[in-house]
Parts: sequence; C-alpha cells; structure tokens
Amino acid sequence: MLIDTYGRVATDLRVSLTDRCNLRCTYCMPEEGLQWLAKPDLLTDDEIVRMVRIAVTGLGVTDVRFTGGEPLLRPGLTGIVERCAALEPRPRMSLTTNGIGLRRTADALRAAGLDRVNVSLDTLRPEVFRTLTRRDRHADVLAGLAAAAAAGLAPLKVNTVLMRGINDDEAPGLLRWALDHGYELRFIEQMPLDAQHGWQRTDMVTADEVLAALGTRFVLTPEGETVRGSAPAERWLVDGGPARVGVIGSVTRPFCRACDRTRLTADGQVRNCLFARGESDLRAPLRSGASDAEIAELWKAAMWGKKAGSGLDDPAFLQPDRPMSAIGG
Repeated sequence: MLIDTYGRVATDLRVSLTDRCNLRCTYCMPEEGLQWLAKPDLLTDDEIVRMVRIAVTGLGVTDVRFTGGEPLLRPGLTGIVERCAALEPRPRMSLTTNGIGLRRTADALRAAGLDRVNVSLDTLRPEVFRTLTRRDRHADVLAGLAAAAAAGLAPLKVNTVLMRGINDDEAPGLLRWALDHGYELRFIEQMPLDAQHGWQRTDMVTADEVLAALGTRFVLTPEGETVRGSAPAERWLVDGGPARVGVIGSVTRPFCRACDRTRLTADGQVRNCLFARGESDLRAPLRSGASDAEIAELWKAAMWGKKAGSGLDDPAFLQPDRPMSAIGG
C-alpha cells in the first residue's frame, strides 16, 4: 500500500508517457517548445507496463491515468493500454489528451480497454484557440471529442483553463455547449507549472469567479464533500441535475487532505505531489536488475515522505523546476 505519514493512501496512478506535445499552450510552454527528453531516458513500453503491474498488483493502485505532454504522441500507447487492461485486478484506465489525435485513435483505444478520456479545450472560438495554443487545430479537437463519444469513452470530461482577458468571458457558453453535447465540463484554476515560470496569482481566474460567472445563467447546487470523496473537482448539479459541472480550485481551494495520487514521469521518476520539488528515481533500479519487491519498497518510501500540502498558500512557494509537460498532469 502507498501510504504517507498523514494516513493518505494513494490508489490513483498518473503515468506520463511523453514530455512532448503538439500544442504550445501559453500557460504551459514557450512557443519554441522545450528541450525534450532523449529517447533512451524515457521508459520503454515494457518498463511502463511493468511499473503499472507493480502498482496494481502489489501496491493497491486501482486507477491509472495516462498523461503527457500529449500521450497520443506515444507510438505504443494502444499496446500499453491493452497490456494494462489484462492485469489482475484490472485497473480503471483513463487518458488526458488535447484531443487532436482522438479522431484516428478513439476506436482502437476503446477496443484495447481504455475506459474514458479527459480532453483539454479552453475555448469555443477558433481564433482564441490559436492565441492560446499557437496552433490552428480547434476543429481537430472538436472532431476528436465527437470520435471519443462515438467510441463509448465515457464519461467524457472536458478540462478548461480560463485566462484573464483572453477567454474568461466564455464560462457560461462553454457549459451550455458541454451540456448540449453530453460532456462533463471541469474548470481548472491555472496552476504554477509553466516552463517559463511566468504564473502570477493575481492573473489567475479563481474558482469563485468561475462559479459567479456560471451563476448568471445556471442554478448550481453543490453535490457536497460526501459525494466528492478524493476527487479533485468540486461538483455542482446544473439546474437541478442530473448534469454536473466541476471546478478544480487547486490554488484557492486545495484538496491535499484527501489526495490519493502518485505520479510516474516519462523518465521513471516518482512524484508524490504535482507541486513537489523533488523526485525519487525508479528508472535506475529498474534497469539495474531490481526485483518487483525492491521497486515496490522504493515506491513506498517515496510516498511515505509526502508533505501535508502543496505549499501553494505559502508566500515563499517555489514552483517545480520541471514543467507540467515533463511531470504529467
């Protein structure tokens, strides 16, 4: 079991498959991109499957989320999903993606055993999408969402980050669109995980601001903490339900006390918190002949030292050296 000194148990594994991405979102990385990890530094498909197997069969992990960068850029993704789906006990498996490649991969991923997807989409306006991502791929994301829905990758969640002065006027329209398409929309506060280290707390659109904007057009009824459990999103019934909208207030409404996540980077480092400034290397022992039991003990030790909170409320907070694209969302 992956337990820490505060009694939290990690059952949700986030696996980054690559640090590369085919978008250049302004809140994530510079226009020219980053210095990508060298291929020998990345875990191989076999190594990823082995790490997931250790987590699922020996450490109590029940949910596996494949992330990036952009995980659809990983050539062996479908095979990784298929092999992980064959594990006993079988984990619930999901994928966080920008959606660009879903039109061509959704059916194969569903057939391989993927249960659902989260797709990032911050705007309904193509011109704003180009401003935010520096790419003209808005239509491809919409097509990817439609393909995922048709393939049965449900519930289909859409992740949105609002940026002040850019798309912060779109919250009600985005929710209306999501309701019309049967998607579950989740607004996420912009987090200090950009490669440029340009995040400013005063520029962030807060959870309270999002809820105030939604409240101008919808009646929101909170589901409550009992229903929420360890989920990062607070959820509200929209106009009496059953449709819901979620808000992830990582900065202003931290949920650290209920966190059940452990993270594996694309180069085989365990992160016990998204905002941690330190990592524990599992790639080296993995490649030097360590047994599954030895790797499991190292993983347990990495999680045991997890801090009580992210530290975002500390004026002296320093964001991680590695950006979101490198450590996985």
